[in-house]
Amino acid sequence: MKRILVLGASGYVGSQLVPILLDQGYTVTAAARNVQYLHARLHDHPNLSIQYLDLANAQTVKEVVPHFDLVFFLVHGMAQGDDFINYELSLAKNVRDALADSQVQHVIYLSAIQPLSGTSEHIKARSETGNILRQSPIPVTELQAGVIIGPGSAAFEIMRDFVYNLPILITPKSVDSKANPIALDNLNYYLLCLINDAPQTHQTYEVGGPNILTYREQFRIICELADKPFRLWSTRLLTPRMASYWLSLITSVPKAIGRALMDGLSHDFIADSHAIETRFPQPLITYQEAARQTIEQEGVFVRNKVWGFDPTALHRWQPGFGYYPKQAGASIKTDLPADALWEIIQKIGSAQEGYFFANILWRTREWLDLFFGGGVPVHRSPAGPELKVGDFIDSWKVIRCEKNRFLSLFFGMKAPGLGRLECTISDHGDQRELDIRAWWHPQGMPGLLYWFAMMPAHLFIFRGMVKAIERKARTIYQENQTS
Repeated sequence: MKRILVLGASGYVGSQLVPILLDQGYTVTAAARNVQYLHARLHDHPNLSIQYLDLANAQTVKEVVPHFDLVFFLVHGMAQGDDFINYELSLAKNVRDALADSQVQHVIYLSAIQPLSGTSEHIKARSETGNILRQSPIPVTELQAGVIIGPGSAAFEIMRDFVYNLPILITPKSVDSKANPIALDNLNYYLLCLINDAPQTHQTYEVGGPNILTYREQFRIICELADKPFRLWSTRLLTPRMASYWLSLITSVPKAIGRALMDGLSHDFIADSHAIETRFPQPLITYQEAARQTIEQEGVFVRNKVWGFDPTALHRWQPGFGYYPKQAGASIKTDLPADALWEIIQKIGSAQEGYFFANILWRTREWLDLFFGGGVPVHRSPAGPELKVGDFIDSWKVIRCEKNRFLSLFFGMKAPGLGRLECTISDHGDQRELDIRAWWHPQGMPGLLYWFAMMPAHLFIFRGMVKAIERKARTIYQENQTS
């Protein structure tokens, strides 16, 4: 079986493609910068390797890429913000250079449909990335897709959040642009078929679904499936740029990704998929059926190791929770060993340490739970001496615990959403990085408003926490060294 490298394995398509490849019997290396996410989302498998890989590091890319038979390039840089084009193209150049002297036989690149009129920064970047990859001597198959329908698809999640979070859908005039979205299952079928293809030259296919619909019509279908009233008002006053800021208030999809997508939705994105349908025929899922399946699978994201398979999280989840989480956190680098940091971290919530910084704010939030329908705060501490999954720390529950590396606490107070607090220790050779981060999946507009209300405290609490933990760990470490 072919050895397959998936670049961008922590992304939407990559994280859902890797398990399918493993089920097919392939030997797969899932590569990404966010390996914590991969370890949490992917089950252990004898044919799976998880590889930390920063494609911006040209030397590392040259060391990793050449040793595979087939490479999936599923990378985009939209989350980088305004300068994502240069960033994205630099990654493509590094991969192109690594392919020059390699045993790779085929590169499969997931790109975007190029509209007949108009363009956007996101679309330009997708086109230029393909041009760069085709400069290598390895055959490249480029699949050009528009909107993909499936759990976690950023474009679909934006529309879904609008439906759940707004009594009236306020959109730009581009809501009447047309597209033929493709179901994730149909896209994955094409990707799997191409694995056994052996092209001698570059090839490009457009991929789309069977229904050509305006975004207005798509909104109507989602409203019907979610049992929500369809009220839509489109206005020229809401330009795509203005709409991108509007998105950050309405949806949990990251702002930078939403902005890049909104810039492109002012054009028709209709794929001419006749060529690939002829070569790899399959039953195409209708938009309504794909959207229905996606909404029915909304709760799947809590049934994984990210939440420790915790039954409390499963019980708390409700339809309308944002797939993408809001996040806030801070990190600090130190020369202290991981066990010194962990010694302090596992005392979180204790009578001696509290929450390391701004304890009065943590305790105030506990008492505010009375206003959200909770009870009087109950202070609980683990039996100890070592933290373990299932321990309670006040209103928090330990759902994942990896000594000297990672701690995840489930948010147990009453609020409109699902939350967790993570402490991560990453080893970078001569330095360790401590990161403390809150993740929040909002439940509709109340969940978003709750997050924004907490934002002023988040802006400084986590910075204070990482500094306090590092300082306390250093004091104890130095005392132990001199004793």
